[in-house]
Amino acid sequence: MDLVEKVRSKLRLNQEEGEALYDLDLYTLGELADEIRTEKFGKKSYFNINRHINPTNVCADVCKFCAYSATRKNPNQYTLSHEQILEIATNSIEKGAKELHIVSAHNPKDGVDWYMGAFRKIRAKFPDVHIKSMTAAEVDFITREYGHSYDEVLDMMIENGVDSMPGGGAEIFDEGVREYLCKGKVTSEQWLDIHEKWHNRGKESNATMLFGHIETRAHRIDHMIRLRNLQDRTGGFNAFIPLVYQKENNYMKNCNFPSGQEVLKTYAIARIMLDNIPNIKAYWATSTINLALIAQEFGANDLDGTIEKEAIQSAAGAASANGMELDDFIDLIKNSGFTPVERDSLYNELKVYA
Repeated sequence: MDLVEKVRSKLRLNQEEGEALYDLDLYTLGELADEIRTEKFGKKSYFNINRHINPTNVCADVCKFCAYSATRKNPNQYTLSHEQILEIATNSIEKGAKELHIVSAHNPKDGVDWYMGAFRKIRAKFPDVHIKSMTAAEVDFITREYGHSYDEVLDMMIENGVDSMPGGGAEIFDEGVREYLCKGKVTSEQWLDIHEKWHNRGKESNATMLFGHIETRAHRIDHMIRLRNLQDRTGGFNAFIPLVYQKENNYMKNCNFPSGQEVLKTYAIARIMLDNIPNIKAYWATSTINLALIAQEFGANDLDGTIEKEAIQSAAGAASANGMELDDFIDLIKNSGFTPVERDSLYNELKVYA
């Protein structure tokens, strides 16, 4: 049975077969991925009305790809108070945001209650808003910095109002690549362990993969298979997000920055390989909105959201600092031939813009 036939027969692919998918031409890959996407979702493209909040850029870890974090010598350090975070949340929720996506650098000056207290105050004032926060890298940082176990931190998150976890910190799971990219940060095994513990608490999370830097195609497939294996055990990932590496203002040199075709192939291959993760998100903040819209025909069924404000990707060159207006977002999806569907953070449909 050849590779195309095996995909159409819905047979699971191994590492070697996953790598071979990249050798197929772009249109064949797109057709295969679109068949799977269409069977699951038709022409629906999901988005949510959300606000990204990045409360501090002071970071104890040093990742070569990061343009956001500030060292102790950086004159542009900032850390928001609970009152400032709550003010941002209030303004965004009054404008219609249903999700707060809160991701920070790893600030050793703040303490556990800076994190948990912010969630607690948001939850007390806005009991219905969905709080998506605390990457596995942040969870690991808190355990290292303050002596808590993963279980203790995850339980604190739930007690203080966190609903789901974002997928940040995964980068590329290959240990050799990780040694170069983000030595000292959460390891691949630790990242997977934290998400497994979260899922075992009945909670959902996203999974990400940062690609387009020094990794190989084989590393990407290995990353997807490790996620697929965990999803077989827990079923807790609701979306996979291939994040396109942003190359400005960081320490990475001589990267193999991907072409548009390589990005689209990676979206399509994610749809094929990850047969047990329902949603593939073309996160427009890293792929550009134009490529994200095209990715709808290459397996992606979600574009993330309006974002409103974003600091991490935009620091490295992404055009996402001020988010996107809802009407513009809806019009772009419609004009690309798809049906915009507003969802909540766990992919329940809220409104179809026919």
